[in-house]
Amino acid sequence: MQNDPRSHGLWERTAPAAPATSPLHRDIKADVVIVGGGYTGLSTALHAARDGLDVALLEGVEFGFGGSGRNVGLVNAGMWVMPDDLPATLGRDHGDRLLDLLGNAPKLVFEIIRSYDIACELETAGTLHCAVGDKGLAEIRQRAAQWSARGAAVRLLDADETAAKLGSRAYAGSLLDLRAGTVQPLAYARGLAHAAIGAGARLHTRSPVRQAERVASGWRVKTDQGSVTAPWIVVATDAYTNMPWPEIRSEQVHLPYFNFATAPLRAELRRSILPERQGAWDTKEVLSSFRFDRAGRLVFGSVGALRGTGASVHRAWAKRALTRIYPQIGDVAFEAEWYGQIGMTDNSLPRFHKLAENVIAFSGYNGRGIAPGTVFGRVLAEHIAGRIAEADLPLPVTPPVEARLRRLKEAYYELGAQIAHLADARL
Repeated sequence: MQNDPRSHGLWERTAPAAPATSPLHRDIKADVVIVGGGYTGLSTALHAARDGLDVALLEGVEFGFGGSGRNVGLVNAGMWVMPDDLPATLGRDHGDRLLDLLGNAPKLVFEIIRSYDIACELETAGTLHCAVGDKGLAEIRQRAAQWSARGAAVRLLDADETAAKLGSRAYAGSLLDLRAGTVQPLAYARGLAHAAIGAGARLHTRSPVRQAERVASGWRVKTDQGSVTAPWIVVATDAYTNMPWPEIRSEQVHLPYFNFATAPLRAELRRSILPERQGAWDTKEVLSSFRFDRAGRLVFGSVGALRGTGASVHRAWAKRALTRIYPQIGDVAFEAEWYGQIGMTDNSLPRFHKLAENVIAFSGYNGRGIAPGTVFGRVLAEHIAGRIAEADLPLPVTPPVEARLRRLKEAYYELGAQIAHLADARL
């Protein structure tokens, strides 16, 4: 994308083509204008168009250009925080609503993929949260107990059961979440775009929004060559937000995350490693994630940016760490590498904002964008259609508040990941 092999890497090479679109080059009217062509924006467009609304979506670059096209592809239930922390942080009503919504969010992703026959390498065998040592084991036991108390389809696995699922004895145990799965993330975003167009939404790429102004009939959103006038605006740009809503970006601290993809592994290795094709990640603070793509490439990632000295530091670490988990692989050859930015909020939870009258946004996915973005898009469409009142949304309305020491924290995360990977081959 934009001639940068480190922006979307393997996913751009293997995703089916996006639908043919063009920049907005005239003035149009709609019921809702959506800014951003990632999971949230595309899901909002799909669901709002299915509800009979006249939808226009403006994407500044291409579908999935931001986090939606760069992530690992884990379709997880819930958020990073412990389940019981949501009611404690948000209050009982919003906390329970959010837990219910996000706990079932992967199901909606899978239903959309099947309904629209989206070719995105869907795997529904679950995910594995792998425990590193006694501390990690205590964490996943707590998480398992809290989800189990809510009736979730999760299982705590001991070291032997984990080894059978992973093909590695590197971990003390794991939490198997049977609600979850994996997708080719850019392919899923492009599939959502095809589905939204099929439902009647008008989608325009290469149409960055420059200005939003109040007019008698609602709002006029301007691009370089055209505009959309609509009663509603949905801001769905999350960590890649720029103008004219910089407050969405400033409330988030960017955490860089990279992925490397091996060449396709030999058949005997593909049979012994992650034989059921779960996606996996561990409990380390500077975590690792790993999964297969459909062609048998092992995708391995962690915190860090592949620029400057980071590219060589993280590449060398990834080879060491991957062969420590899977020594049977031998000398590892990577055929693709890419990275992006995760938008982190101060409590690791997403936010719902009313930026002005009828200008709304969900943001702050904290590395959990696929299922939450999809289900929040449906919620936004239902809210605009009048089926969900503001008081009944899964998150309270909050104003954006600039993150304290944001730039310092971002520099610390990027440099700190390099230091961690220089010092520690992990496990």
